[in-house]
Amino acid sequence: MPTKPTTDENFETEVLKSEKPTVVDFWAEWCNPCKQISPVLEEISEELKNDVVIAKHNIDNEPNTPVKYGIRGIPTMLLFKNGELKATKVGASTKSNIVSWIKENI
Repeated sequence: MPTKPTTDENFETEVLKSEKPTVVDFWAEWCNPCKQISPVLEEISEELKNDVVIAKHNIDNEPNTPVKYGIRGIPTMLLFKNGELKATKVGASTKSNIVSWIKENI
């Protein structure tokens, strides 16, 4: 299952009301570290598709949600479970590190 884009409008439905825990990657086109972890997140999305949803939120196109959650630097990943923010990870990281972080928090 590929990563899915979220918008300010669908964030509540797609993330907060999601049946599964959801990791939201806040990113932008001009952010090189964001581009570096994008294929990694696609792989994780496929490998953990039964456990977690990976979503991507473009901060330039959809600025309200990042402001609401105090996103200051990107990439920032927020993990939501049952409508609540459970964990935050700032900066690009290795695949194994991201997978461990997800598994610890879901």
